[in-house]
Amino acid sequence: MLQPLDDAYFMKKALQEAETAFEKGEVPIGAVVVCKNQIIARAHNLTEALNDVTAHAEMQAITAAANFLGGKYLKDCTLYVTLEPCQMCAGALFWSQISKVVFGARDTERGCIALKTKLHPKTEMIGGVMKEETSHLLKRFFIEKRNLN
Repeated sequence: MLQPLDDAYFMKKALQEAETAFEKGEVPIGAVVVCKNQIIARAHNLTEALNDVTAHAEMQAITAAANFLGGKYLKDCTLYVTLEPCQMCAGALFWSQISKVVFGARDTERGCIALKTKLHPKTEMIGGVMKEETSHLLKRFFIEKRNLN
């Protein structure tokens, strides 16, 4: 039987996705969905590439995980995402009935906690996992973006 991997292990995988987004000029947010200790979906922001404001990492990960599982509900799954989900993503997570959301950095202005957006009653939420690393990447992105303009 496989030993369960810890939250930091999977958050590092989400951070790798965020770094991929950074390299593509996207806001560096990454996500992975885990089911039974296995990554079943990987995603990062694609809003610029797809010219789609809804192409957040979480939305891409939800779709990929649902396709992998062959159904729309993500019960017994955990989403690891580098930034606290926004209202839109929290709404999608609500409808997916995901069991757990683990995020890195807080979004104190537009995050679901600040805006009091509710997740599904059975969804557990844990924040602050690798928050320094995830915050640093976001800050670096916006500093470089400002310096280019």
